[in-house]
Amino acid sequence: MAESRVSLKGAERIDDLQRAGLKIIQDPERFCFGMDAVLLSHFAQAKPGSNVLDLGTGTGIIPILMSALSEASHLTGLEIQEESADMAARSVALNVLEDKISIVKGDIKEAGSIFSRASFDVITCNPPYLQDDHGIVNPSDAKAIARHEMLCTLEDVISASEILLKPGGHFYMVHRPFRLSEIMNVMHDHKLEPKRMRLVYPMADKEPNMVLIEGIRGANMRINVEKPLILQKSDGSYTDEVKEWYGF
Repeated sequence: MAESRVSLKGAERIDDLQRAGLKIIQDPERFCFGMDAVLLSHFAQAKPGSNVLDLGTGTGIIPILMSALSEASHLTGLEIQEESADMAARSVALNVLEDKISIVKGDIKEAGSIFSRASFDVITCNPPYLQDDHGIVNPSDAKAIARHEMLCTLEDVISASEILLKPGGHFYMVHRPFRLSEIMNVMHDHKLEPKRMRLVYPMADKEPNMVLIEGIRGANMRINVEKPLILQKSDGSYTDEVKEWYGF
C-alpha cells in the first residue's frame, strides 16, 4: 500500500498495525489504543457499501482497522479533542485513506446536528468506562478523558446513535461488564435493541473484564450470547483467535 509522508509532533511515533500495511500515529504522553479497540473493530460488522460512524474516535484506530476488515464505502470518526482529531487525520493521510475515512472534530452531544439524521448504517463506539472522576488532577488530560465520563456519558453515546442510525442500523460498543444492566436499559430506552453480546475474559479462570455488544435500531427483543472470548492461555501467551485478530 502506498504511504504518504506526514509530520510528527512532540513525542509522537508511528506504529505498525500488522494489518494490510496499515500504520497509526500515537503519542504515549496522551493516549494509545488498547486491546478493546482491536476487539471492537473485529466484532463490528459492516456490509459492502455501508456508511460507518465511530463516536469518540480518538486516534482513529477503529475506522482505520475497519477500512481493511470491512467493505464499508465510507468511515467517519468524530472526536472532540483537537489534538487527537489532528493526529487521527494525519494517520488517515499516512495510510492514503482520505477518500475512505473522514475525521470530524466535534462533540458527541451535538452529533445530531453535525450529521444528518438516520444517515449511518453502522455506528461504533469505545466510550469512557468510568463514571467517577474522583482523584483526577487535570480534567483536560487526554488519558483521563478517554477513561472517565467527563465529556460524554453512556446516555450521550446511545442517544446520539439512536438519532444517527438508519432504521435497522447496527450499533457496536465495547464496555465493562459491571455496567451491563445499565447498558441494556439505556439501549432499550433508545430503541437500540441488544441483539448480540460477547464477554471477554483475560484468562479462562478469571472474571470477564470487557463486553462486546451489538444493538439494532428498532429490532425485536431477542439476544444471542456468543461463546466467551479468552485473551490469554495459562502460560500468558495469546490465544489463537486473538493472534489472528492482531495479525500475528
